[in-house]
Amino acid sequence: MTHSHLSVPENFGAAFAIGIALNIAYVIAQIVFGVLAHSLALVADAAHNFGDALGLLLACCASYLSRTRPTVRRTYGLGRSSILAALANAILLLVAVGGITWEAIRRFANPSEVVGKTVMIVAAVGVLINGLTAMLFFSGRKHDLNIKGAFLHMAADAAVSAGVVVAALLIIFTGWQVIDPIASLVINIVIVWGTWALLRDSLAMALDIVPEGVDPLTVREFLATQSGVTAVHDLHIWALSTTKTALSAHLVKPGAGADDQMLLSISEELHHRFGIGHATIQVECGDSGDQCPQTQDHPLPQSSWFSRADRLCCG
Repeated sequence: MTHSHLSVPENFGAAFAIGIALNIAYVIAQIVFGVLAHSLALVADAAHNFGDALGLLLACCASYLSRTRPTVRRTYGLGRSSILAALANAILLLVAVGGITWEAIRRFANPSEVVGKTVMIVAAVGVLINGLTAMLFFSGRKHDLNIKGAFLHMAADAAVSAGVVVAALLIIFTGWQVIDPIASLVINIVIVWGTWALLRDSLAMALDIVPEGVDPLTVREFLATQSGVTAVHDLHIWALSTTKTALSAHLVKPGAGADDQMLLSISEELHHRFGIGHATIQVECGDSGDQCPQTQDHPLPQSSWFSRADRLCCG
């Protein structure tokens, strides 16, 4: 069994720097041409893209913070900042969708005169810039949720710009101003469809739910079948960052003494089979008569409201 939550070998610092620079330059160009062409749409889109540049900057900072070493008080380092950045990216996208939807609905009642040629040219440049920025993160999108958030953000912007180009062409040839808000709503649906998985996965990680791709029952079975182990309890699996998974568990092994080789073997196998890179295992003899206080941490029945909510949130 292989696992997808492995560390990303590439350094995406340069990708973030290029993406931020390109998007800020594009925002400035949108504002200038929007004012010159008296186009509120371009100025509004500039504000949207400025938010995207801030999202990239947030993701870049989180990517850096996630590699900081642990300290006395930050015992896990700042790896979880990448999870918060991915969650913030998803929320920013949905907030942008809400703003675009509101403007689209308003334009159905009060259509604005769209300067088709200027909008089309500037939007076409946006397709190139956002598409290029998205490709910078393409290789890391399957390994790091933070990188995936940046990729989805830029890909969504490229889709928005492409939709604006098509809408501008149709408006030029037909003169139907209503095409602009219709195109905006269609693009919003596409963005929400692509963002839902990012929101779901980042929220699940923030709530310490077992990461996607790790089957906790299979992990428990693996631990329970280790030589001499009679019981497994207090098993927890959670995300330390968007690329690193942790585990803690208590193993009951009667007559057990110090067995560093067994612990090393289990840790290596957990990393190889499940992608769990940080394992903390407590071995108990279980024959002293004193029961471990964490023995009663059984999961709730699958029929409980919490289990149904967990399936709804995490698929």
